[in-house]
Amino acid sequence: MSITLYVPRDAVALGLGANRVARALFAGAERRGLDVTIVRTGSRGLLWLEPMVEVGTPEGRVAYGPVTPADVDALLDADLVTGGEHLLRLGDPEKIPYLARQHRLTFQRCGVVDPVSVADYRAHGGYKGLEAALKLDAAGIVAAVRESGLRGRGGAGFPAGIKWNTVMLAEAPQKYVVCNADEGDSGTFADRMMMEGDPFNLIEGMTIAGIATGATRGYIYLRSEYPQAFATLKEAIANGIKAGVLGDNVLGSGKAFHLEVRLGAGAYICGEETSLLESLEGRRGIVRAKPPIPALKGFLGQPTLVNNVMTFTAVPYILENGAKAYAEYGMGRSLGTLAIQLAGNIKHGGLIEYAFGITLREIIEDFGGGTQSGRPVRAVQVGGPLGAYFPDHLLDTPLDYEAMAAQKGLVGHGGIVVFDDTVDMAKQARFAFEFCAVESCGKCTPCRIGATRGVETMDKVIAGTDAEANLAVIADLCDVMTDGSLCAMGGLTPMPVMSAITHFPEDFTRGGQMSVAAE
Repeated sequence: MSITLYVPRDAVALGLGANRVARALFAGAERRGLDVTIVRTGSRGLLWLEPMVEVGTPEGRVAYGPVTPADVDALLDADLVTGGEHLLRLGDPEKIPYLARQHRLTFQRCGVVDPVSVADYRAHGGYKGLEAALKLDAAGIVAAVRESGLRGRGGAGFPAGIKWNTVMLAEAPQKYVVCNADEGDSGTFADRMMMEGDPFNLIEGMTIAGIATGATRGYIYLRSEYPQAFATLKEAIANGIKAGVLGDNVLGSGKAFHLEVRLGAGAYICGEETSLLESLEGRRGIVRAKPPIPALKGFLGQPTLVNNVMTFTAVPYILENGAKAYAEYGMGRSLGTLAIQLAGNIKHGGLIEYAFGITLREIIEDFGGGTQSGRPVRAVQVGGPLGAYFPDHLLDTPLDYEAMAAQKGLVGHGGIVVFDDTVDMAKQARFAFEFCAVESCGKCTPCRIGATRGVETMDKVIAGTDAEANLAVIADLCDVMTDGSLCAMGGLTPMPVMSAITHFPEDFTRGGQMSVAAE
């Protein structure tokens, strides 16, 4: 009897020894004369349980984790291959509470399928969205995206349907679809997980976008720090071409869509769409002034649809199940689901896909289990290094674009980083300025010079040098950066700075009640 074991190839799992576990499983099975096939999947996102090994049984999959090479012999002796009992046995992975509570629309196949197999993707419902799209005209596809309420998941939250419609209506000899996969925000990993675990979901979404907008060529701009995703995407694209889901005749429709993956240059600023396009064209990643917008004049001066990985990967579900089915999730003007990435000082960090409206407290306590240190939560940063810091009394704020904006925060790419009561918020504010100074493209003065002056002034505040006057300078500097910066790099840097000063003023006044970690 052939036995199938599933071992993740996700970067986190690899870092925790998944390759060594896979080798040990194969060797152990061979010694026991077992006919074992090992399928390397992505991760389901329960990162504290990685590497999580699953075995296929007649009753369904059974999971074990976290597994080390030293555990393998004992697991095999406990009849792992039939789902036998062991201290590491987790049972049906779909019933693990962390996973069972989620709304997995976009990540439903991640950790389940062989990432580079078109056949496995289709066996688990893949390409039904594209098949549905091919039965519609371009306007019908765009209408479905618009009616779903899908907004850009890269951080800006701009309605995807409006952007798609603009590119669709533009007249040009060549149009392009570009995926912004330069995932650089601290505490974010959803894009990487998707590209490593279910790349055909992204490929399908981009193909639908190409057919809807009239673009026959697409590019995935991938951050250079993702070598596993790069290799997986290249293999998946090659297999897609062989299977006829990419190329000159997509699924026999007579429509063409060609896709390439391009490795980025290692700059955070290339997560900004115009800087990304500059880099994609072979130049230094520097922000372009707008207008013209990329939808009208983007890559090589042609109409270009630029969306984030999570935006494109929501599209197959929408086309397969209908705009209404997607819009039933969420609240207000924030419809559908969000890929929440829980990191920092947290007991159970990982990927959570959930409808908009869940509160920060529910995410941190019910999913995350509180801090890893066991100390009280003091601050939570939402939306990456340019996101606001939330204190305990704001943790009941729902994750919703408008609700977060009302508290002077942002959803961003859905990254949540947790800090306990040992954090020094003055140092965190200084870091925001320092990060901006290092990562600025240098094109505009408020960002380039403002961030450097911010570091210098914050150093004076931390040293206790005329703190009140220097905090006033910081406030003025933040106003200039917010109003005068060319893009969000400088324009949003004041958000973490001012939220830290507003909610944790004691850390900025020498002689006041400093945090536990202050020196």
